[in-house]
Amino acid sequence: MATNLVTLVMQFLTPEMIGRVATALGLDRTLVQSVISAAVPGLLAGFSGVATQPGGAQKLVEAAKQETGTLGKFANILGSGGQSNFIERGSQLLESLVGARDKSALIGAIGQFAGLGQGKSSSLLGMLAPVVMGTVAQQQSARPDPTSIANLFASQKDNIAAALPADFGRLLGGTDLLNSLGGAARSAASAGTQATRAAGSAAGSVGQRTGAAASTSYNWLYWFIPLVAIAALLVYFFTKPAEHVAQQGSTIAQNLMVGGIDVNKQITDSIATLRSTLGGVTDAASAQAALPKLRDITAQIDQVDGLVGQMTPEQRKVLAGIVSPLMPTLNQLFDKVLAIPGVSEVLKPTIDLLKTKLTLLTS
Repeated sequence: MATNLVTLVMQFLTPEMIGRVATALGLDRTLVQSVISAAVPGLLAGFSGVATQPGGAQKLVEAAKQETGTLGKFANILGSGGQSNFIERGSQLLESLVGARDKSALIGAIGQFAGLGQGKSSSLLGMLAPVVMGTVAQQQSARPDPTSIANLFASQKDNIAAALPADFGRLLGGTDLLNSLGGAARSAASAGTQATRAAGSAAGSVGQRTGAAASTSYNWLYWFIPLVAIAALLVYFFTKPAEHVAQQGSTIAQNLMVGGIDVNKQITDSIATLRSTLGGVTDAASAQAALPKLRDITAQIDQVDGLVGQMTPEQRKVLAGIVSPLMPTLNQLFDKVLAIPGVSEVLKPTIDLLKTKLTLLTS
């Protein structure tokens, strides 16, 4: 079976291990799992770029040698007296490979993606960088060399691009961290920027047309000014309730407890695991291996579906607002996975069921 570094790292970071990482950093476990699903491909994207630079493959060889055996010691380091030194060493390792600027960009993107402060984001990346390089070291021979490590990262570009959450990819779009992944990652990252530019262009065109009309019909200003004042009053009165609803929605999103279950966390956790699992599917064999986890995710989403009837209308709207923006990216991932030879026969029934259940949550 073809190597998939993203999958290998995520398989090492079991739910139990993620729980220990969360405890060590004083963070919520579900949040850490979601962040890791972005941070791992983000780190691999950065290291992949290093492999393409002159002398970069040799730097990766030295880093891999340094982290040989890290995976075996990682669990014992968490929560121990050596944890701070481990994080500091990982932070220095990251900077030595990608440089201070890209390290800072990655920390900032993680912070925005997860709502974390710079300190927590930096600590998490400092903890994960040695794990990622330790996984790379496992895939190399006893004596890794620049050619083999460069070939390894060259073979991982599609896997890394597929595993990057769309929102996180967009945050990295203005950096050099995605340069090595080719057009797929760049296109996803720039989609939001292009939409913003298009909206701005449309607004500018409307403004230009309005200005032209005003200049040719100056006398209408006597009517226009009172109308603007009236419009402003209407906007004020209609927007205030909307702001109130938005504030309510934010509160509900934070406390979406139904039947003793935090629905917000469960659905976010399930979708993060879904992305990671599908990102590891490369052939029929890996599809078969992913099937049990996909069935577990289906059961978790089915549980949320069963709770919808107990939700208030406001809670249902908030739930739809969580799931709906994620569906385009998930549908693209579903289609990409099902297009792999031999995978559709194994996963299509489960993926179709997942799509149906997720779609129900958006209504």
